[in-house]
Amino acid sequence: MARWDEILSLPVQNPPTPELSAADITWSKVEGWKETMDRLALIPYSRVSDFVRGESNNKECPTRFHVEARRKRPTESSCKPKVDGILEYILYWCSFGPDDHRKGGAVRPSRAYAVRRKTPAGRPNTKRGCTCHFIVKRLIAEPSVALIIYNKDKHVDKNGLPCHGTMDQKAAGTRAMFAPYISDEFKLQVMSLLHVGVPVETIMQRHTEAVERQGGPSNRDDLLTHRCVRRMERKIRRTTYELDMDDALSVSMWVENNQDQVFFFEDYSKSDSFVIGIQTNWQLQQMIRFGNRSLLASDSKFGSNKLKYPVYSVLVFDSDKNAIPVAWIITPNYSNGDIHRWLGALYHRVRTKDPTWQLGGFIIDNPLADVFSIKELLHCSVLISFWRLRHAWHKNLLMKCSNLEICAMISKQLGEAVHNICDDTGDMGLLETFLDHIGGCAEFSDYFKATWFPRLGVWIKALRSLPTATSEVASAIESYHRLLKIRLLNEKDQNVYQRADWLVQKLSTKVHSYYWLDEYSEKEIFSRYWKHEWKRGLSAWKEGSQIPAADIKIEPNCAKVVCQKNREVVHVVLNPGSEFALCDCTCSKAGYICKHIVSSTRVYRERGLVGPSMSMICYNRALMSVLDCVPTDCLVRDHAVGLAVRVREELALLLSTKGKKDKETGIREFELSPEKRENETSFSKDDELEASEKRSEKNDGVEKYGDGGLNLVAETSVMDIDPQSSNENTDHYSDAGADNNADKTGDKSNDKKDEIIGDGMLEICPSEPMAVDIPEKVLPGFSQLHQDVDIATGLVESSDKTDQIVVESSVDLDEKCTARLHGRILGDCADMKEADT
Repeated sequence: MARWDEILSLPVQNPPTPELSAADITWSKVEGWKETMDRLALIPYSRVSDFVRGESNNKECPTRFHVEARRKRPTESSCKPKVDGILEYILYWCSFGPDDHRKGGAVRPSRAYAVRRKTPAGRPNTKRGCTCHFIVKRLIAEPSVALIIYNKDKHVDKNGLPCHGTMDQKAAGTRAMFAPYISDEFKLQVMSLLHVGVPVETIMQRHTEAVERQGGPSNRDDLLTHRCVRRMERKIRRTTYELDMDDALSVSMWVENNQDQVFFFEDYSKSDSFVIGIQTNWQLQQMIRFGNRSLLASDSKFGSNKLKYPVYSVLVFDSDKNAIPVAWIITPNYSNGDIHRWLGALYHRVRTKDPTWQLGGFIIDNPLADVFSIKELLHCSVLISFWRLRHAWHKNLLMKCSNLEICAMISKQLGEAVHNICDDTGDMGLLETFLDHIGGCAEFSDYFKATWFPRLGVWIKALRSLPTATSEVASAIESYHRLLKIRLLNEKDQNVYQRADWLVQKLSTKVHSYYWLDEYSEKEIFSRYWKHEWKRGLSAWKEGSQIPAADIKIEPNCAKVVCQKNREVVHVVLNPGSEFALCDCTCSKAGYICKHIVSSTRVYRERGLVGPSMSMICYNRALMSVLDCVPTDCLVRDHAVGLAVRVREELALLLSTKGKKDKETGIREFELSPEKRENETSFSKDDELEASEKRSEKNDGVEKYGDGGLNLVAETSVMDIDPQSSNENTDHYSDAGADNNADKTGDKSNDKKDEIIGDGMLEICPSEPMAVDIPEKVLPGFSQLHQDVDIATGLVESSDKTDQIVVESSVDLDEKCTARLHGRILGDCADMKEADT
């Protein structure tokens, strides 16, 4: 029992690295079987695969660990909860062992091997008797924790000699010098090329050329064989999505076979329908890389018209601001209140991989989304993007009205109405009045009243209460939505759209391969990727930003943009500078944001020809609400008053230390008459040394006050004085001895500047008379602050008189500086309140 008490008391280690190896873990020695000492550690069970990958990528001995033995307790069986009870036992062994196929090596008699062939198939000399292995145990007492026992951590044979890797001289020139298999990243690359239709011969030809250019194989991926690629191609060709006639049972079987690609799964029940969340390891890496301290976005209703089960996509944005799907969620019915069922699991999976990962914001495209659950689970702010609303209006307007000028007029009035509604200067009456007076397009008016009037209430409420995402984000989400439609909904037999197993299979294989190749740097060497239906390219926002301003001509009612591919073609943009602009190009006629609209909007905003965008309106509204916030809460008022009283006490203490400091430090003042100062024109070396010693003694003897007061030797940053500007704009604090020193050396400058000593420290020495010159930017705040604190604490009545601080300055009080100082104090108080809560 003492052994297990010691094991369960060990800390669970979770380093924030993508891969986890033995070097990243602190190992403990615990007494084991037959009085041996086991080398063990505890890690989260969800990171066992990361540990296996990290150990396989050993630089000195690259290898791969395979499951040599496994025992798992059935979940249905009822077991007595014991401290040492095991739910799962896995033995991982280096793939170069435990058998030894070398000459004179030992092979275990329990292994049944086929008779040796004349032409050896597979990998010759793979088994070399490596003894490196470790054990993973999942305990009943802590099912979320994995116990790793790693006693044999050296890649050596039974004689203790290196048997593979760079340390084994006999392995030079063979695969044993590297890992026995290709890496997971390179395997994903080959599988992705095969999924999009690149032939095996083309893959091998490009690979061989790349290895020859670098002068020969240098890692395990360079030893790729034609047999290996052909085997992967055959596996893809023989894979079928229909594992069972029953669609639900087929999905359950797929989930059982692909546990590493599923982060959440709930089967049908009496109360809820099934939900499956798909996320591959590559998608998880992209989410950690691009989502940390950044934004996540959602496309919540893809395929709702064609697919039986619509797809909910979670997106991140790469360095080029292109949307990358990092998770797909499939369920028959999207209830906006059910997002908590899978969103928490997705967030937990990322945080398990990287505990430091934190999200900056989550963008929704549905006003009915459960905002409270998103904020509670992701701990971030929620924004809304109205790209879906704009896309639907734009597309249906062009479909139901053939006259582009009338479409532009209707679109402009719609945009103005939405702007006024978001700016709290209008309501639904604007849209009703506008639709009643539409001329020439009654069909669109009927469509709008029937389809959007019941929905506009929730949209207006969301746009008024939530920050709005920018047009750049809307363009990226829209580009992803359009590209996913091309890559997914291209089946000849449309009956497959009614099955969930087909959707799960294609998203995790073929569609996933497309998006992996989008981030692959050498994708252009494969002509298959050149096809328009596969290639992603840049988003409309990125392409529009690259159009030079010289190719954009501004006219009274439109903007003309020169086509970059064919400079003889000029595209006309109507309503330029608005989110509801129209263009005569093919992309805009399909309802999407085109690069010509983006480029013209950029020019109009740079020249100040249009008003702020909807996202800027929401930002200004939020900013004004923060500035107009009155601290009605008693806790905020207490913090504000307490902070102001403390500042006043410190200032009063600083200004009233004249007499006390003279008594404690024993600094005497040298008062010289004008006649004596004129006669003394020189200063001997001994007197100069004596004066310097007195100054050093004075600095060492300065007493520092307690917690309630300011230090007499204060940092210049605390005094709010710039060391450079103080030499020009402020008077100094000096004693009479220093004045004598300056006079005796013949220094004609009587207004000596502040003396900076040490590392940016200001020497403060009060003298007669005690007059303080405070910088102009600080002066009004001190005086006004003192009055407000007296009124708040009840010391005096509200008046303009104050006798506590004597300030000698000819500068008048500046109301702007006072307001700025009060704003800073209230902001600090709000921060303190937030920290306390």
